[in-house]
Amino acid sequence: MGGPVGRSSTPGERTRSRVRGADRLGRDESPHEGGGPGDDGDGPGGREASGSGRRAAKDGRGHKAGARGRSSRRAPKSAKRRVLRWSASVLAVLILGTGGAGYLYYEHLNGNIKKEDLTLGDKQMADHKANSAGQTPLNILLIGSDARDSKANQKLGGAKETFGAPPLADVQMLLHISADRSNLSVISMPRDTMLKMPKCTAPDGEVFPASTVDVQTNQSLGRGGPGCTVAAWYELTGIRIDHFMMIDFAGVVSMADAIGGVPVCVDANINSRGRDGKGSGLKLEKGTTSVKGEQALQWLRTRYGFEDNTDLGRAKAQHQYMNSMVRELRKGTKLSDPAKLMNLAEAATEALTVDKGLDTVKKLYDLAEEFKKVPTKRITMSTMPNVYGTGTNNGRVYPKAGDAEQLFRMVRDDVPLDGKASKRKKPEATKDPSAPVGEIAVAVRNGTATDALGPASGRASDVADQLKDAGFAKTTVDPGDVTGAARTAILYPSADLEGDAQAVAKALGVPLSQVKKSTDVSGISLAVGADWREDGTYPVSKGKEKTPESAGALNGDDEKACMKVNPNYTW
Repeated sequence: MGGPVGRSSTPGERTRSRVRGADRLGRDESPHEGGGPGDDGDGPGGREASGSGRRAAKDGRGHKAGARGRSSRRAPKSAKRRVLRWSASVLAVLILGTGGAGYLYYEHLNGNIKKEDLTLGDKQMADHKANSAGQTPLNILLIGSDARDSKANQKLGGAKETFGAPPLADVQMLLHISADRSNLSVISMPRDTMLKMPKCTAPDGEVFPASTVDVQTNQSLGRGGPGCTVAAWYELTGIRIDHFMMIDFAGVVSMADAIGGVPVCVDANINSRGRDGKGSGLKLEKGTTSVKGEQALQWLRTRYGFEDNTDLGRAKAQHQYMNSMVRELRKGTKLSDPAKLMNLAEAATEALTVDKGLDTVKKLYDLAEEFKKVPTKRITMSTMPNVYGTGTNNGRVYPKAGDAEQLFRMVRDDVPLDGKASKRKKPEATKDPSAPVGEIAVAVRNGTATDALGPASGRASDVADQLKDAGFAKTTVDPGDVTGAARTAILYPSADLEGDAQAVAKALGVPLSQVKKSTDVSGISLAVGADWREDGTYPVSKGKEKTPESAGALNGDDEKACMKVNPNYTW
């Protein structure tokens, strides 16, 4: 891996034999070899019992861990400035002097980083809209994979029956950095969210057709790799994904060790291990504890023991950990020693799998610099609003109609989830004038179907009537295509029709951010989405910018956050 530098010549080398792995945070099984049954009741090892068509894993990815040693010396101010808010940001130190051996070590770190395609889907993601200063937002999808593809991951993950099976994307978090870099929003998607998968083509050419039935979202990773997880997010949310970063069990342990302890809090003693063997093995006393290494992994994987023993509680615990980690790194007291910084650099580069746009330390550093610009108090963690399914999908969740789309829309439109003003500029009207409305042909289709509900009756006709009343005499209804769309969208095929498409949006009160260029249409096409199932005017038009309460927002400065312990898992 990486560069002509001697394997014993780097400070991190002495620590690498401890842990190797690939990239996951997922389920709560025992952290020991041959651990008991999985924590979720989804079949062996907590995986979906329905995953009968899985391929055997084709390759294993080894990772190495950083050292556990810590220094008690306080960091000077110059070192504090170099400590980035997220773990990858610490790599700045390695770029300050890249001559000679430093350059070789830099190349060595570049060689550690594993790269894969950003998206494996067929749909081209829409471009960002720049604000008045010409800035655009950044969206990074964090993926925690539960693969048991190495001895380290097998030991940490347990569940022997799943060894070598396709990985599951058991942690999925979208990080949105605003265009003006004033705020950061995070959306977690529960791993048991049910949705229809898009078509994905794996790097080796294997084609995974679009699913016709609901599939659990964490199965996306086994459909060719993280690029299919990205494609599934775009299919559901319409949010452009710029990059992804994926990490596994062993990677979490090595980076948690290199970072040092992260304070977390529980409101009662917790022992996440039931009589049936379910649980992560996390055992903490009431109050605040600094966790690292395997204990940090246990915290991130705990489901049985937090709140109602569901993935929703686990997501909250992950949010608390991430916020606390950011605050610790920004204090600048844990990583003042260059050797420790290099240990973290080794751990980070070996733990991560990224898209090809983040394939060097320099690119990771540049991304981390963007994170640094956001104050901790402007970081908002949230979970996709959801409702439980019924019947065969009882216990699984679906996006909550209205609330989920509202959260997605706020991110698409670069609206801060903390409710504070942002220096953003809404999409501007094109300078290309529209044709007279009576000459603009519009095809309207009913896309109001969701994973849980069929299409709302008559919606295409109702919206077509609104357009006709507004003078769009050439409006027609497409009676055949009822493919579901999470949000209402107006598509146009070429630049000369952009003005016409925006005229349609203005007539209906649809935000200009939902007017998109698309090669999938030959004329102006209006898809009435699941966000407009009811009669009347478009419901998300002017200034509805409040984060839904169902998103469970948590501010990055909240040091008093404490996880509620389920009474059946206390001691």
